[in-house]
Amino acid sequence: MSNKTYSIFGAGAAGLYTAWRLLNGTPNDSDTTAKGKQLVSGDILELYDWGQYDFNKDNPGTREAGARVCTWHYQNDKSKSYLEVGGMRYSDWDFSAQGGGHRLVTTVIRDLDLDQYAVPFNESTNPLFYLRTKNMYLDQITSSNPAPYNVDHYGATDSPDTGFNTIENLAVTATSGPSTRAEWCAFYENGRINVDLPESSIFQKGDLLKDIGYWNLMFDQLGAEGYAYTSAGNGYTSNVINWNSAVAFDANNEFTPGTEYKTLTTGYSSMFNALFDDIVKLANEKGVIFNYYPNTRLHSILQIDGQIRYSFATRENPNKKAGTKITQAAWLAMPRYAIDLVAQATRYEDHDGVDVLNDQKVQLYLESAIMQPSYKVGMFFKEPWWANNSDNPPPYPAQINSYEITKGVIESLSMQGFPGAYITAIAMDNDLMEVPYADTTAFIAAVEHCIQNRLTIPEEEMLLKTAERNTIGPSVTDTPIRQVVYFGNNALDQSGDKIYGLLAAYDDEMFTDFWQELEIGPDGTREIPISENYQTLIGPREAPPIMVKMLRAQLAAVHFGPQADYTAVPEPLETRYMDWSLPPFNAGYHAYAAHYNICDVQQKIRKPSQLIPGADANIFIVGEAYSNDQAWVEGAYCTAESVLNDFFGILPLIDPANYPFICPCGSK
Repeated sequence: MSNKTYSIFGAGAAGLYTAWRLLNGTPNDSDTTAKGKQLVSGDILELYDWGQYDFNKDNPGTREAGARVCTWHYQNDKSKSYLEVGGMRYSDWDFSAQGGGHRLVTTVIRDLDLDQYAVPFNESTNPLFYLRTKNMYLDQITSSNPAPYNVDHYGATDSPDTGFNTIENLAVTATSGPSTRAEWCAFYENGRINVDLPESSIFQKGDLLKDIGYWNLMFDQLGAEGYAYTSAGNGYTSNVINWNSAVAFDANNEFTPGTEYKTLTTGYSSMFNALFDDIVKLANEKGVIFNYYPNTRLHSILQIDGQIRYSFATRENPNKKAGTKITQAAWLAMPRYAIDLVAQATRYEDHDGVDVLNDQKVQLYLESAIMQPSYKVGMFFKEPWWANNSDNPPPYPAQINSYEITKGVIESLSMQGFPGAYITAIAMDNDLMEVPYADTTAFIAAVEHCIQNRLTIPEEEMLLKTAERNTIGPSVTDTPIRQVVYFGNNALDQSGDKIYGLLAAYDDEMFTDFWQELEIGPDGTREIPISENYQTLIGPREAPPIMVKMLRAQLAAVHFGPQADYTAVPEPLETRYMDWSLPPFNAGYHAYAAHYNICDVQQKIRKPSQLIPGADANIFIVGEAYSNDQAWVEGAYCTAESVLNDFFGILPLIDPANYPFICPCGSK
């Protein structure tokens, strides 16, 4: 039997995960064809990367690994403070059968021995808002001090997230509706408005939510002002666009207060460095030939005479075919825009074989993913001028100080001589570990209840100093910076100069254009078309002075009030931006459109030849765009895992009984 070749196009989350699981997966003995599909000694595993990620010393690159995850360190020094200018967190899973969270990401982090670097991604319990030129904290929004919106039924007297709850109550309440992953999948297919609505409402009881645009529904139920308040106050314009209402009901639960997230102290990109290193190691152990091709993109792909033939192009000339090869299976580990670029190469020419990507039904399903551009700008400062405990706090500081005991805090307390018996008791208390406390009195009381003893004054001071956290926020505004996220001094090496970082702008949808025009400035002329601006592959780009000044002006309004001058915010040490509206991603994340059965989309689009009568081509699509966890690394991992389980006979990495990786169709 001749050796086989497997080809993966895209070296982001889905591509790396696919390569990793092809090498470490266990074949299912009950699948008679599974063993023959596994990679063995002499087989070839190809990984193509349009960019050149900085994976390791042998494979250096222009930016940190992770595709739409991109960690940026101050002065590009990994020992110094960092910001996440792409994806930045995951929802931790406790490994219980009923536990929530991102199960595959959590498992990968454990299996790669990265859980030692996992820390809570704290969110403020009392975030700062700057809406319609009014500065206010969440706990200040009351009936006597409403938000500056004329919302029906006194809706401006509560959190802007209340709008999400109002819409959700049309079909889901705290005591009814889906709660498990499988139940939500059924809801995507069958969820309906189940309350009586007045005749004046556009939508009525019994209407299928998957066939209703979320913006349409919000506007109908909340009115113009209620929609505007929820839209501005939740920070993400992408949450309130006209996407699939059934999916939006579930997804917007993620952004309500109380959801716990984690990240890695080594930067979220480090997960992908570890994956790449393990791929190289596993390939060597198995005798599999692993070929990594940076600066090379998939140009076109067809199935001709039962063989998958693909052409590739180089970074220097990405639109022209540089060569053609044959493979036994191909994974398109890429988002919608990049897939369409591949399809365009054969869309308007005569050719032999099956053109899977240009089939009408495949195109229909590809269009189910709405591209959502996003933009992030990071800044580093000498001091945390925004903090409520800084030397000279602003009039409206970020209320981000809290106290939380993590594994790192436990280790530090042990080294400082904190009583061992206390440390043992605290470490075993799941109600205390990794639970943030905004109030010092409540925090000390919880610790003393756990240890069943009173702390001495020195012990209290040691505990408070070690457990103090001053991240993450965010603060939210309706100005174009939209969200401010405070990373603080998070350097691995705390012995050097203290450098404090924040995302000065975290926005999406139409706000990306605001910043894109400032990338050049009033005296600059655009020299290359935006369609050829591959900044996302190169890495964070230095912001020009005009952008920095605009950022400082808006940050000043958020923290110093609407009349503040931009000079209230100090000059940053370094400012860089990532424009995720640029190719080849053209989106920071994706959302499902209305009028689709997304369960069927998830099942069929991962092997799109399933949509073509009589066709069977080993061309697969994996990634977050068509997943059950859009906008998350988890979605990329889950689509990749489902393909390997269902089409290559590899046993699941974790038990999927309570956690379907993608939605089954016809769920009850």
